[in-house]
Amino acid sequence: MVSILTISGNLLVITSIVYFRQLHTPTNYLILSLAVADLLVGALVLLFNMALTVQSCIYFEDLVCKMRRSLDISLMTTSILNLCCISIDRYYAVCQPLTYRTKMNVTVVSIMILSSWTISSLSGFGIIFVGLRNTVCEGRCFIFHIPNSNVIGTVVSFYLPVFIMLCIYLKIFSVAKKQARSIQGTKAGATTIKMERKATKTLAIVMGVFLFCWTPFFISITFNPLSNYSIPSPVTETLVWLGWSNSMLNPFVYCYFYSWFRTAFRIIISGKILNSNYANIQLS
Repeated sequence: MVSILTISGNLLVITSIVYFRQLHTPTNYLILSLAVADLLVGALVLLFNMALTVQSCIYFEDLVCKMRRSLDISLMTTSILNLCCISIDRYYAVCQPLTYRTKMNVTVVSIMILSSWTISSLSGFGIIFVGLRNTVCEGRCFIFHIPNSNVIGTVVSFYLPVFIMLCIYLKIFSVAKKQARSIQGTKAGATTIKMERKATKTLAIVMGVFLFCWTPFFISITFNPLSNYSIPSPVTETLVWLGWSNSMLNPFVYCYFYSWFRTAFRIIISGKILNSNYANIQLS
């Protein structure tokens, strides 16, 4: 069920952004990149690990095991780097609105997306094939015994980006408060600022959901080597499933907070786009 909801929900997001021209914005291209990563989690990572969870005696060759873990780490890192890019986009939109369109154009966003996917792929496959080169996969191919040297990898790929994002959003909300006070009693620019603040709040919630889902797992694998791997495997497995469920939740956040995504979803689900051209429709 989690896999099906993840695939279908993110497919709706991807189709909406690609099809409707109103959604062709730099911010939505970053959301599109995040949705593609979440879709691949549902289509590849979850289905593979569902088989491992249901059938405890499946044997996979060592290369297949490492490929699975590399894909898992790569997609998770892609998600967090995309969230970092989104926070940077929101920073310029709220804190430097006059230069936003020049600094966050399609070319810049495309470079950010390409860099996120490239760095994630290199880090994911590098951690597994270099960091775990002496690890032999046995039976279920469920590797959670991360060597002490790779705890540094979790700091670089998770804790550091999270700290940077939190600092950026704190700065954004501080500036947003000052803007709210400055526009009291005036209408000039108030609508635009209000829309940008709403978008920022929504995307901050997306980041909050990500942290809620993934922080317990990263805390566990950080302290597990220090406690001589005393955390039981079922607990770690439960925490990683909580992390994977984040890929399912993002489309629900967009649907709840964005009226144009709700309208786009209804049009797609009803099948109207198969009978008429709705690409230029005003969603809301």
